[in-house]
Amino acid sequence: MNKQQLATKIWESANKMRSKIEAHEYKDYILGFIFYKYLSDNEIQFLKENSFTKEDIEALDENDADTVKFIRQNVGYFIAYKDLFSTWLNMGRDFDASNVTDALSAFARLINQSHKKVFEGVFNTLQTGLSKLGESAGVRTKAVSDLIHLIKDIPMNGKQDYDVLGFIYEDLISKFAATAGKKAGEFYTPHEVSLLMSEIVANHLKHRTEINIYDPTSGSGSLLINIGQCVAKHMDGKDNIKYYAQELKQNTYNLTRMNLVMRGILPDNIVTRNADTLEDDWPFFDESNPIDTYNPLYVDAVVSNPPYSQLWDPVNKATDPRYARFGLAPKSKADYAFLLHDLFHLKPDGIMTIVLPHGVLFRGGEEGDIRKNLIEENHIDAIIGLPANIFFGTGIPTIVMVLRQKRDNTDVLLIDASKGFVKVGKNNKLRASDIKKIADVVVARADVPKFSRKVSRDEIRRNEYNLNLPRYVDSSASAETWDIYASMFGGIPLREIAALGAYWDAFPGLTDALFVANDTQYTTLIASDVSQVVESHPAVTSFVSRFMTSYANFNGFLKTELIDNMASLNISKEEEVLSDAIFARLTALPLIDRYEAYQLLDDAWAKTSVDLEIVQTEGFQAVKAVDPHMVIKKKNGNDEEVQDGWVGHVIPFDLVQRTLLLDDYTALRNQEARLVEITATYDEILDSLSEEDTQTPAINDAGDAFVAKEVARIVKEAKGTTFAEDSLEAALQRAHKLMNEEKDVKSKVKEATAALHMKTKATIEALTDAQALTLLEQKWILPLVAELHQLPVGVIRELITSVTALSEKYAVTFAAVEAEIRDTEATLATMIGDLIGNEYDMKGLSEFRALLQGD
Repeated sequence: MNKQQLATKIWESANKMRSKIEAHEYKDYILGFIFYKYLSDNEIQFLKENSFTKEDIEALDENDADTVKFIRQNVGYFIAYKDLFSTWLNMGRDFDASNVTDALSAFARLINQSHKKVFEGVFNTLQTGLSKLGESAGVRTKAVSDLIHLIKDIPMNGKQDYDVLGFIYEDLISKFAATAGKKAGEFYTPHEVSLLMSEIVANHLKHRTEINIYDPTSGSGSLLINIGQCVAKHMDGKDNIKYYAQELKQNTYNLTRMNLVMRGILPDNIVTRNADTLEDDWPFFDESNPIDTYNPLYVDAVVSNPPYSQLWDPVNKATDPRYARFGLAPKSKADYAFLLHDLFHLKPDGIMTIVLPHGVLFRGGEEGDIRKNLIEENHIDAIIGLPANIFFGTGIPTIVMVLRQKRDNTDVLLIDASKGFVKVGKNNKLRASDIKKIADVVVARADVPKFSRKVSRDEIRRNEYNLNLPRYVDSSASAETWDIYASMFGGIPLREIAALGAYWDAFPGLTDALFVANDTQYTTLIASDVSQVVESHPAVTSFVSRFMTSYANFNGFLKTELIDNMASLNISKEEEVLSDAIFARLTALPLIDRYEAYQLLDDAWAKTSVDLEIVQTEGFQAVKAVDPHMVIKKKNGNDEEVQDGWVGHVIPFDLVQRTLLLDDYTALRNQEARLVEITATYDEILDSLSEEDTQTPAINDAGDAFVAKEVARIVKEAKGTTFAEDSLEAALQRAHKLMNEEKDVKSKVKEATAALHMKTKATIEALTDAQALTLLEQKWILPLVAELHQLPVGVIRELITSVTALSEKYAVTFAAVEAEIRDTEATLATMIGDLIGNEYDMKGLSEFRALLQGD
């Protein structure tokens, strides 16, 4: 299984196992056990790297002072052999939940002093909460045993970006958040929002060799980690990033520390604190030595997603240096208190991004005063309006605000990105193309119609410091209008033709081929076949030709990048390399949306990058491997995982079948097609029968299927008899013949499917290097190139649709409709004159006729 498949399997099982335990609580158990497994595996790996034998490891005991000291000093903690995660698995039926509580208690005692702040109390939630897993010791033991067996296959190390552990941890947090309702906001920022903030911050910091980043409401730590990963793409060493995190809730604070440690961040680079950010600012000194250790916290980047509009206590905080320059947030809404806290801890050349409710842009009172001061002091750099319903547990509109301590410009970039998203379940989700577009606009500080605009401080002053996005950026779709003259007399208004100006600029001469002017204001469509005229026009064919020329060598470029360099390329940076190549080829081409192209790339890269991680981690032979296909089936009333055939470790079976085994594949598809034909023939026979014929017991009560047993009986009884072609008996004979054929074909399909499946397995395992490389090219490169080649086709289709819609809009005039109504009324009046009825009927019809005739 790849990392996504493993993550999905673990989530599905965990979600069933949690039973009645709330998702936001159950996450602490499974994530806690994953972290303990990581620490156990990490210790074992260290010991093996230092020449400890299997016997040495099995002899690990707390009473061996020298060994304990050696391990604690190098790893930061000590876990005895009896308490290792792997030992629990090997205990089988002898395992008991008490083994976990004993192990966690021992871990707390044996943390090295230098690592206390990283590890102390990290398992408190898990240790004190095991009782919720069952009322009796036996039930708890089974629940814990199920959990540890569920996560036992997660690999805890890898090379480059093959971070299976981190991926699964993040995936589980995301899925728990999706089911945790309002509680989700306490520990999770949606991954896409986190990526958006990360890209903005990373661009600002990309030329620095060392950076410090801080999240004062860190939740699970995912936001910090994403920032670090994005920044690390531009740095030589990820160990030059220092992480500061503060979190109020103990169990969520533990998630922060676990997440940071498991991502391979050095303990010396992790500085965390469990405290109230607003009440208890970051300690500037060690309480035991305040004078010599005084060290104010100022960082290169602050990122945060604080709780929205939370109550807080502003009493006695007027002189707090965090708020003194700007003012105090109202006690009912701490949004600006969090923002000012973040800004205070920012270095002069630093950057911060913060998620806030939309109301901070326009609410008055104390918030209005703070907003005014921030603008006048020139700290607000950009504001990004996000789609509604993008966060778990709340549907309120939110923004990302970007601030700096020092800025060269004095305008504010306002972006309304609320329209760009895809709906996933109950929530909206930013697509990769949405994130890319927003980040590009922020970096370039670009004005984009209906999307973004730089607004001067003077204009903001004129609006009394109200930053509500619709005041400055109109992102609403243009309302459809109808031209009165064209509606009455026909023709197409030239101003509506002009609205398609981008197409006419790109395709000079096309308007003359499509339209002829009636006068200075209106025109008529002269093309009888819009599609044919547009697609064959020289300007359009030239456009397509230029696109194809621009991408003529793209296959070769991708093959060099992905195939030739697969073992050495940097996976974390490669998507940017590919996107730059795509964008460069689109520079001189009008109309094509570069972000649509980027989305195609990202969709493909999500799959390709996983394959590359596997190849780089496991070697090229992984391409020629197959895995058992495991499925869940019911056995004795219980779900049981069993093998159901095989799947390619990297190469899909269907790709091999459609290329290297095409004859077998085609023969099987033909047999399957025959089964479809037989089903359709059944329907044709049934449709040909009279209602009386369908009453036979050979047809079911619904009249839509034959009853095989009865058909066979009737046909057998009539054996040797000749019936009329259109008789029921002849129809049943045809049905019976089809049933026999269907049974035979199904048997052959089943046999051929099994044979092809095993032949595919053998083919993958026997692939030559050349065949394997060709298959990777067909999987990674050809589909992406084919989709990119459809981009100009999509542009042309949109134009054809728009022109056709315009012609149809005014094709029928109001006068023509009115005339048709009059003709219909006259015809109806004449028909009424021919009707007969009683006295009252005739009076009613007479009045109706008079109304139609306008009498």
